[in-house]
Amino acid sequence: MAYIDYYKVLGVDKSADQSEIKKAYRKLARQYHPDKNPDDEVAHKKFQEINEANEVLSDPDKRKKYDKYGKDWEHADQFESQGFGGGGFGGGFGQGTGGGFGGFGQGSGGFGGFEGGGDFSDFFNSMFGGGGRRQPRPKKGGDFKVNINLELRDVYETQKKTYKINGKNIRVTVPAGLEDGQTIKIKGHGKDGINGGEKGDLLMTFHITNNTGFERKGNDLYKTVDVDLYSAVLGGELMVDTFDGKVKLNLKPETQNGTKVKLRGKGFPIYKKDGSFGDLYITYNVKVPTGLTDEQKELFQQLKDLS
Repeated sequence: MAYIDYYKVLGVDKSADQSEIKKAYRKLARQYHPDKNPDDEVAHKKFQEINEANEVLSDPDKRKKYDKYGKDWEHADQFESQGFGGGGFGGGFGQGTGGGFGGFGQGSGGFGGFEGGGDFSDFFNSMFGGGGRRQPRPKKGGDFKVNINLELRDVYETQKKTYKINGKNIRVTVPAGLEDGQTIKIKGHGKDGINGGEKGDLLMTFHITNNTGFERKGNDLYKTVDVDLYSAVLGGELMVDTFDGKVKLNLKPETQNGTKVKLRGKGFPIYKKDGSFGDLYITYNVKVPTGLTDEQKELFQQLKDLS
């Protein structure tokens, strides 16, 4: 396995203290987090390296071993139990009288060519049959992505729906108040992990079609209602459709065309806030009568003359 410079991964000096390491890790973790980079394999790999580096450098004992043995730090206890700690091979291999190695000379100058993050693995693989090789790391499986089409009325109330995805029936809670284009993550329903890693996730993106007479903007609804000229002038009662039924409104005398009224709490449900709704805004469209009789026109003329 290639040597990874954990200090370089986090962008800190070898003399960095724990607060500097923690600060660097948090900054990079936010930048490369999978939630911000769902389809970026490079960012995913970088995020894994950042976590690996932080796991080692934030632990004083692990960091000490890493500084001494480099990529083989996880086998530090094994090395030292064989007498290779505390400075390494100072005197090299002493030739014994029987033609073999007389023993390992304990020195104070490190392992010679292996010091300072050098490749211990090649040496120990040749001496002990691969004891220094690190096991493959578990890797999370990839995500499945699907698009779901719904009507606006389908997301007015929270409901459970069953979808067949990759040959499996998956029952999903569709929360009220979903936005068009919003993605919901269902953990553990993606592709299988590698080397024992956890399964990926299912990413469901909802596309919402609005075939109602309401315009939706966030949690608020908007609707234009026709009002006859006589009611607009004289006032009266007006029945208006809301998303969940009809309501009676009191129309003020001399209501002008384009007048807006707000019906508080009659809008769309607020996502994951049970019992909370936006508002409904009604705009009055005063209709001028057509097909008037001569008598009606004369009355309007009289009104005009009086004004």
